[in-house]
Amino acid sequence: MDLSELERSIGLTLKNKKLFQQAFTHTSFAHERKNSGKFPDNERLEFLGDAVLELAVSEYLFHRYPQMSEGELTRTRARVVCEASLASFAKELDFGRFVRLGKGEEMTGGRTRPSLLADVFEAFIGALFLDQGLDEVRRFLTRLVFPKINDEWLANMLDAKSQLQELVQQERLGALEYRIVDMQGPAHDRHFVAEVYLEDRCLGQGAGRSKKEAEQQAALIALKTWKAR
Repeated sequence: MDLSELERSIGLTLKNKKLFQQAFTHTSFAHERKNSGKFPDNERLEFLGDAVLELAVSEYLFHRYPQMSEGELTRTRARVVCEASLASFAKELDFGRFVRLGKGEEMTGGRTRPSLLADVFEAFIGALFLDQGLDEVRRFLTRLVFPKINDEWLANMLDAKSQLQELVQQERLGALEYRIVDMQGPAHDRHFVAEVYLEDRCLGQGAGRSKKEAEQQAALIALKTWKAR
């Protein structure tokens, strides 16, 4: 796996190449080659990256928004590190084309699946932390991620369900209903898909690591569609 193109695109020299190869190795790829023992998947790095991101994003928000209360900071951090946000960051960095996938996952469009991209982003952060430390993680996020987190971005991400409810009530169109239409993964790593309906019309679909997050993402998609009509 040649990571030179990745290095050029993100402006970093990666020291331990094997570590980053692991970060971009999906479980489906590792499973197909499990007898070789040479291809560990990225799940452990994902676990570490999740914790590192929580710290780095918490620190950034603490300094960037001194007026926010503890509760507001917690809710804002949840929006930044949710599946949809991390997947969008990974997509903008074109991480999907570097992922090593099994044949089945490749055929079903795994390379563009939000949950997979979010996991890869976390795994990359975990690898970068081990490879070059927390300061380099901060610099990477400051250059390529934090600039996207502006007031407008947060306004769109925060409590989309409430915004959608207000719009529907203003036009007296009826009641919204949220439905969980899919649930995958083991108990400790669930992925939910939610849809929001007005009467019997689906307004949007979203995914997340909790029912609440999936519903928020569905509401966000519905809002974007609503405002574009």
